[in-house]
Amino acid sequence: MLVLALDTATPAVTAGVVVLDGDSPPRTLAERVTVDAKAHGELLTPHVQAALAEAGLSFADLDAVVCGAGPGPFTGLRVGMVTAAALGQARGLPVYPVPTPDAIAVDVRAAGAGRPLLVATDARRREVYWAAYDAAGRRTEGPAVDRPAELAARLADLGVEVAAGQGAELYADVLGLPVVGSGYPSPAGLVAAAAEQLLAGAEPAPLTPLYLRRPDAVEPAARKRVVPS
Repeated sequence: MLVLALDTATPAVTAGVVVLDGDSPPRTLAERVTVDAKAHGELLTPHVQAALAEAGLSFADLDAVVCGAGPGPFTGLRVGMVTAAALGQARGLPVYPVPTPDAIAVDVRAAGAGRPLLVATDARRREVYWAAYDAAGRRTEGPAVDRPAELAARLADLGVEVAAGQGAELYADVLGLPVVGSGYPSPAGLVAAAAEQLLAGAEPAPLTPLYLRRPDAVEPAARKRVVPS
């Protein structure tokens, strides 16, 4: 099975072509990753095209799309979700959303760190998006959004021993956990997080982005009436 993996829930613009079968871990044929929080819209489609070209494939060869569903900032996250939805509709492909922290957690376990894990990504505004996982890689809490100090106060109850993700790197002094793995999800990690559904041919869940907080934009207030004096 050939799967296109996308993620724009972090500052990394991620696209890759991954081979999935039931006998071995997902294998990445080609990928393009650029860390630039302001370039999701500009770079994602060229990254997809470049990854396909490097793998010697076209859109017609794909069997499915996997997309990181966040949590992430509103503007960046919707680029990946909309692109995945458009590709799925245009090519008649199933599109599987996965929480981005789940993909990072899979990457950490694949690297051999099988310990209770906190995944924390940068939510800006001096906050982090986070999720907790047990030693077997099962998510036990989250995703949620908190200030690092508030999250640090919960770590004993969460029972985590190590941390991963850009948020964990930025606030390592506050969280006080050893940081392992990459700060961003890999294409193989994204596909691995959806592997059970992909191999079973399951109906994808709705493409619902995990924003966790409302966007900054608000409707303008009504104009005040001016009363002649």
